[in-house]
Amino acid sequence: MKKVLIIGPFPKPISGVALANSVLKKTLDKSNLFKTQIINTSLPFFEESIGKFSFKKFFFFISLNFKVLKVFNANKIYITPGQSFFGVAKYSLFILLAFVLKKELIIHVHGNYLGTEYKLLKGFKKKYFYFLLSKFNKGIVLSESLLKNLTPFISKENIYVVYNFAENFLYDKDHTKDFSKLKITFLSNLMEEKGILYLLDALFELEKKNINYSARIAGNIDESLKEKINSKIDKLEHTKYIGIVYDNQKKELLDWSNIFILPTFYKMEGQPISILEALATKNVIITTNHSGIPDIITSEVNGFIVRPKNVSDIIEKLMILDNDKTKIKSIAESNRKYFLNNFTLNEFQTKIIKVINESPRIR
Repeated sequence: MKKVLIIGPFPKPISGVALANSVLKKTLDKSNLFKTQIINTSLPFFEESIGKFSFKKFFFFISLNFKVLKVFNANKIYITPGQSFFGVAKYSLFILLAFVLKKELIIHVHGNYLGTEYKLLKGFKKKYFYFLLSKFNKGIVLSESLLKNLTPFISKENIYVVYNFAENFLYDKDHTKDFSKLKITFLSNLMEEKGILYLLDALFELEKKNINYSARIAGNIDESLKEKINSKIDKLEHTKYIGIVYDNQKKELLDWSNIFILPTFYKMEGQPISILEALATKNVIITTNHSGIPDIITSEVNGFIVRPKNVSDIIEKLMILDNDKTKIKSIAESNRKYFLNNFTLNEFQTKIIKVINESPRIR
């Protein structure tokens, strides 16, 4: 039985990467092929300034280095790093010790910024960034358009595409859904780059037009935006902030809604699991042509692509759906079938086990 050390964020707080790591651990443990240990890198606090240096984060990650001895007991080291210089460099001790001990190093990138960061870096930082990432034997990305994030560091033969998933409980039973009015949900961290402020402004305009809708906003609010977001929500009669949702609460939310909106322009974005969860639960998707999203969402098929930071685009798409409720139902039901054919947990588990179990093709 191979021993895998998983280094990366785990819930709580919840995030797409944390959820994926949690599911990965359960998958590997149940496979009878692997035994896992983890080093949880989740910060004990939430902040929007991801990728930026802070002393609070620095001292937290320094403390994690005391767990480096776990590398000795593992055959494979699986890391989901950040995509900034600090996001990679903070794993230096783990990467270098694993390399010296000839452990297999696997990197799983959950975004589309790593390659951009490498291009922007200069001098020693650029060389060190490359030095660390070139030590990985295998890499995993979320979709085909994201491969370029790892090709400077790892041979193409050792980079794999493994699509994200939604958990079984979200789609194991079909459910009836109300399509008689716009029932909108936003499910993500409430950060400016996730587009929450633009969505709230669009909902304000909907109310001015007397459009019959209900909206529920769920997720962790960035402290620096709390006052601004609460102020906007307070002005809305038909929109509620329901906090952070887990498990059955999340299912109830997505089963209730028929339109899922994520107007993201988040620079670290990969392929939001929340979009796949919304597909699984029969929702029309309104999102942006950003990062790996176009690999899974087609405008006019799965919903609509809107321009980032564009309130009028969001309003226009919602008006189209309000004027034709049958369109909401047909797209939503088609989205569930599309999900079942492509993004189930079983599909993810089969692929990820194969990738982790397979020996590197070229060093």
